[in-house]
Amino acid sequence: MTKENCILSTKKLLPNQKQVLLNANFEVIEEDFIFITSLRGTKQSHINNNLIFTSQNAVNAVLKRDDLKELKSKNVFCVGLKTKSLLEENGFNVVAHTGYAADLAEIISLIYNKESYTFFTGNLRRDVLPNILKENRITCNEIEVYETILTSKKITEKVDGILFFSPSAVESYLKLNTIKEEMCFCIGETTAEALENKKIKNIVIAKKTTVENVIDEVIEYYN
Repeated sequence: MTKENCILSTKKLLPNQKQVLLNANFEVIEEDFIFITSLRGTKQSHINNNLIFTSQNAVNAVLKRDDLKELKSKNVFCVGLKTKSLLEENGFNVVAHTGYAADLAEIISLIYNKESYTFFTGNLRRDVLPNILKENRITCNEIEVYETILTSKKITEKVDGILFFSPSAVESYLKLNTIKEEMCFCIGETTAEALENKKIKNIVIAKKTTVENVIDEVIEYYN
């Protein structure tokens, strides 16, 4: 690796995460390309027997709800190891978790198809999980608990690699910027698909869907 490869993270990293890159002789630029806001005034809806979360953002929003005690009495199905950890740290019982929404929908459809579900979502949620459950005639309603706002910024510095952590961040980045020779490091396949849909091929996908694994891929690639 040549000294001072420049890496852009499309969200602000934790100090220890950034330090790993700095210690590996990277120059690091950080910008939040999306902003998450909880919808505290969400209209009360019927809550089914099981809960579904596909992001930590939804969990953080639900932790502010007045009916939190009731929600903790229900079983939970979720996407992502960090989402699972956040739920369990706050007293939820996680029955099953997977790395991707399609895999979770498949498990629910095959094993837990007699149950009913409430899916806590954001405004930009993907259709994969709801569509699979609908196709399998599984009872599931949705409650929107957070909003993702695109906060696009023009990047004028020359960067060698870009870290992406969500399809929304890809969309936000590409509003004002183009990707040519830069390597794109993605937290998962769903984020990579957002780039592939724009005909971008120079993609590396983390082996696990964590920020730390994305950083590991950056260091491994440039070494």
